[in-house]
Amino acid sequence: MTARAVMIQGTGSDVGKSTLIAGLARLFTRRGLRVLPFKPQNMSNNAAVTADGGEIGRAQALQARAARVPPSVHMNPVLLKPQSDVGAQVVVQGKVVGNARARAYQSLKPRLMEAVLDSFGRLAADCDLVLVEGAGSAAEVNLRGNDIANMGFARAADVPVVLVGDIDRGGVIASLVGTKTVIDVADAAMIEGFIVNRFRGDPSLFDDGMAFIARETGWQPLGLVPFFPQAHRLPAEDAVILQDRAAAGSDDRLRIVVLVYPRIANFDDFDPLRLDPSVDLVFLGPHQPIPGDAALAILPGSKATIADLASLREFGWDIDLRAHLRRGGHVLGICGGFQMLGRRIADPQGIEGPPGAVEGLGLLDVDTVMEGDKVLVEAIGETIDGGVPYKGYEMHVGRTTGAMRPLLTLADGRNDGAVSADGRVAGCYMHGLLADDRQRRHWLQRIGGRASSFDYEADVDTTLDRLADHLEQHVDCDRLLALAREPAPRAASSDAN
Repeated sequence: MTARAVMIQGTGSDVGKSTLIAGLARLFTRRGLRVLPFKPQNMSNNAAVTADGGEIGRAQALQARAARVPPSVHMNPVLLKPQSDVGAQVVVQGKVVGNARARAYQSLKPRLMEAVLDSFGRLAADCDLVLVEGAGSAAEVNLRGNDIANMGFARAADVPVVLVGDIDRGGVIASLVGTKTVIDVADAAMIEGFIVNRFRGDPSLFDDGMAFIARETGWQPLGLVPFFPQAHRLPAEDAVILQDRAAAGSDDRLRIVVLVYPRIANFDDFDPLRLDPSVDLVFLGPHQPIPGDAALAILPGSKATIADLASLREFGWDIDLRAHLRRGGHVLGICGGFQMLGRRIADPQGIEGPPGAVEGLGLLDVDTVMEGDKVLVEAIGETIDGGVPYKGYEMHVGRTTGAMRPLLTLADGRNDGAVSADGRVAGCYMHGLLADDRQRRHWLQRIGGRASSFDYEADVDTTLDRLADHLEQHVDCDRLLALAREPAPRAASSDAN
């Protein structure tokens, strides 16, 4: 039997679509429905490895967790991962199919709609409710012709739409009513209701605003959702959020810094540190020096390692890292950051940018060659020293070799990473390492901190439940569920623009 479906689109980017769907997924799952999240097209360098051996946007992995189901490549069939120089890497149903610049990608969209509808059909055949997330703004009329992310998908799959506006950024009445004004009449007819998100203050003061929007659009008002302050405790997908997540750090907590280069990837690796009450985590932007009291400097993952290494040097962080080590500090590189710590990085095939090779930072005696298939696998293992267990995932291109002592051993017998002779510089390919409470406590003790009792995984689940409670109170969930209907998928070519 085909599931019912409803699509949450936004008046713009970062209006809270991903968070709303995560909360609704938990809410309807608690009501006994089998819920699956779906986003036709996503653009993010924060990705997650799925149980079926592919990758999807981090937000869809969180939504799957909210629905208490394993993530699948079909939850995000088209994932764009921005790179320098070569545009974006295109991932279709979990696998890399190539690179494309923005204009060239537009011509690919009609062919990608087939994969989008295929994945949607697979999910709809296996659940009670599909919660679909749009991308960016529903009013991007300049891109409507080949759209697969918003109204193009809604029309092709016959999925009703609820439009979300963010009052916190201002202009929400104009954003919602204006969307109705500028989009195609047939597209506007797909919108059944609207939600105003992130309200602060006395909600009665916006009663007239809700009534005005409903009158001007003909859409049903489904809720005025107050700002949810715990949202920052959930993994974020967009790097723009990093500017709001830096800790001020004027207390006695252990100071840890993360270098934010232009193509940072999988920065959610560090959410457990950010939320750990014993840690003061600071994300450093361009040209911000590594503070003298930092215990650990982290080089995160990168979608374009050679280009980001050049930026690291431009920002002066190569000099700062050596000064940091002279002061007795520690350095950890993860994935692309691990590659940067070595002697040399070569990309002979131009996988991440123009073909070439550069000298690394020389802090680890390893060399990296960008070659081979992309590694996408969940993993468990333990540290070489001390046998501290962990669970995480690999997501990388490249082969790193050297004669140094490895950092980790995997359950399948492989080793990962490298550690300097003095133990103060280390790197590995393992993402999610610090989300494992055992490993995080190990690292905090290793760099002179105290072990924390903070349980990261439990904290995420508690926050999802609180989010579901919040939406249950402020959204007409019964009416929203009634708007959902069984879709009648059609071929991509049948969509009228």
